[in-house]
Amino acid sequence: MSDDAFTWPDGQKMAISLSYDDALNSHLDNAIPALNRHGLVASFYLILASPTVRDRLSEWRAAAMQGHELGNHTIYHPCSAALPDRDWVKSYHNIDDYAIEEIVDEVTVANSFLHAIDGRNERTLTVPCGDFMASGENYIPAVRELFIAIKGFESEDTTFADWWGAIEVSGPELVDRIEAEVAKGTKLFNIIFHGIGGDYLTVSSEAHDYLLEYLAANQDTYWVDSYINIMTHAYED
Repeated sequence: MSDDAFTWPDGQKMAISLSYDDALNSHLDNAIPALNRHGLVASFYLILASPTVRDRLSEWRAAAMQGHELGNHTIYHPCSAALPDRDWVKSYHNIDDYAIEEIVDEVTVANSFLHAIDGRNERTLTVPCGDFMASGENYIPAVRELFIAIKGFESEDTTFADWWGAIEVSGPELVDRIEAEVAKGTKLFNIIFHGIGGDYLTVSSEAHDYLLEYLAANQDTYWVDSYINIMTHAYED
């Protein structure tokens, strides 16, 4: 992937993965309808224990049928309770106390649950909170073989991919960041959202729609697709 001859399917300068974490109501209410209007597909990383998965299962299945990726974000979203502002982490979901075998079991069961929703056998993972240490040990090597790719762990070439957690930014700010990434030669830019027009860590529906309109109008420059499709191409190239 670091080879200068590497290309995206139609010679685009950069691939963009739009991903939406935590299985939120605003993803079904706002994000997916907006993506569909603009003819774009994205990746939705589901916390399988989320009430929104339980209560709106048929809508997640419909999203998968529309071409959107349902990705693995674990069952319980374990994060480190030791970091600042982590009072919300439940003691029994504290990754600092997980054995490596526990996180392997959790993502394996999550993959099975996702298969029951969309029928697909291949999956990608986004690590909750970006916390990849379980009881002080990096758990990525132990789970890597279960996934096509893991967000943030795409390549040893650190210039290949970059990511950004977008929170409370405007449409022009989203576009400016994309243009800055393509200008510096980033090949894959991951934009990670949570709430869209609601929920938490929010980006407004207006800013989100501004971004999608820009991307839909510039598909000769940007390949916007699900993360699994992007990484399947990257690893096969």
